Amino acid sequence: MKFRPLHDRVVVKRIDAEEKTKGGIIIPDTAKEKPQEGEVVAVGPGARDEAGKLVPLDLKAGDRVLFGKWSGTEVKLDGEDLLIMKESDIMGVIEAATPLKQAA
Repeated sequence: MKFRPLHDRVVVKRIDAEEKTKGGIIIPDTAKEKPQEGEVVAVGPGARDEAGKLVPLDLKAGDRVLFGKWSGTEVKLDGEDLLIMKESDIMGVIEAATPLKQAA
């Protein structure tokens, strides 16, 4: 099934948190918090401004994002747990760190 969100909505798949701490302690499922990090699966076309002009979203499918703990609506599509939220519920995009170039 293919799902396309409307307006300024975004479909996000949660990225599971680590099962161990840095010290090697294994965290049981009952003690884990829901991850606040996810990958954008699909985005809507954008919101309309006061003049009726379409304003595209800053996000695209594949972006890794951070969102609020209680953001979005949980849905299950094709057996996969997903979140549908507005773009404004997303705090930011996590970008891969690029190594600093050293001056020659």
